[in-house]
Amino acid sequence: MPAAIVVEHLTRRVRDADGWLTILDDLSFEVEAGATVAIVGASGSGKSTLLGLLAGLDLATSGSVTVFGEKILALDEDARAAWRARNLGFVFQSFQLLPQMTALENVMLPLELAGDRHAGERARELLKRVGLGDRLGHYPRTLSGGEQQRVAIARAFAPRPRLLFADEPTGSLDAATGERVIELLFELNREAGATLVLVTHDAQLADRCSMRLMLAGGQLHGAQRQAPVSPGGVARESPGSDRAAPVKAG
Repeated sequence: MPAAIVVEHLTRRVRDADGWLTILDDLSFEVEAGATVAIVGASGSGKSTLLGLLAGLDLATSGSVTVFGEKILALDEDARAAWRARNLGFVFQSFQLLPQMTALENVMLPLELAGDRHAGERARELLKRVGLGDRLGHYPRTLSGGEQQRVAIARAFAPRPRLLFADEPTGSLDAATGERVIELLFELNREAGATLVLVTHDAQLADRCSMRLMLAGGQLHGAQRQAPVSPGGVARESPGSDRAAPVKAG
């Protein structure tokens, strides 16, 4: 499979009162197109920083991130924003829905910004797909946490992204609701054929991905392909799971 993401010698440092603090230290790895990737590690290990760099939301001190052949960190801010609009969908722990917009309007928004003349049709289709066809006119404050996250998932998939990034997507949900949301996220991602990269503390969720990136102290301590485990605990065959992923831990 071709590489969706190629990370080479990625380092991120920031200055604090005591000098320079290294958040990520010389990371190198590749992610195949269509993979599901879990970024795992303790709090403060650099997981969200890495996700931000992969999305072009932050800039590296050194190194490069190449996504579908484009070196995104070499782009200026406006070009990176345009690149994200064309290629990325996001799901956040805190949902990030606009409170003054209905569920339908929230899902339509990225489509309207892209000039999609069928934004309403696409948004209705996705909200029905996530089980919220009867909540189109509801505002976020009238929806449960699980319903808000389902709206956020529908919004993320609406522009048909090549990449989907999720930062602790079940962190603010109870276990049962989180499981239903993850089932939906993986199901929609399989249908879309997108590359899914998620940050999680949940070991069971990480087991369901086809690749695991383990961070500790800002360093990469493993980039392993694995056979995804279904909710019933059965490993599913994963293309390339018997091959070692290219990795350099700094």
